[in-house]
Amino acid sequence: MIGWLAAPRTIDALRPSDYDTLEEIHAESFLAPWSADEQAALNEGPGVTTFVARRGAATASRKPIGFITVRQAADEAEVLTMAVHPRQRGAGVGNMLLEAALRHLYTERAVDIFLEVDPSNAPALAIYRRAGFEPVGERKAYYASADDQPRHKALTMRLTLKQPALALR
Repeated sequence: MIGWLAAPRTIDALRPSDYDTLEEIHAESFLAPWSADEQAALNEGPGVTTFVARRGAATASRKPIGFITVRQAADEAEVLTMAVHPRQRGAGVGNMLLEAALRHLYTERAVDIFLEVDPSNAPALAIYRRAGFEPVGERKAYYASADDQPRHKALTMRLTLKQPALALR
């Protein structure tokens, strides 16, 4: 897509009416997709936040075009999933979602952010590396494979956010 022709995009909060579209986007992105009900239940859990990307033009559909879900406990957090609709890939939506999530986690004083990514997913790896994530390990048999093939590994990555020291009183 030509950048100057691309519709503006916005990142905002998840709405209850978004879950069906998130299910569709996840199904187009993963072999073992999360249902709308699974995502709704996950988002009711403590420390879970989902950010949604939408087209920003006033006349455009407000349906989600991508999303990221993160979970935080104390000063650690995890990117649970991120998915962008196939027609919107390559237009910076993933970068926008990750930036929004990292800003949120920084303000919540998270220090270490972890994620798992398929090592063959070059676009996702590029986004995560640009943000400063570094490989720290592997998880064997993490991702489902097509056609009853053995599950394949995930690369575990970490980003450490530099938080300002709290003033002692």
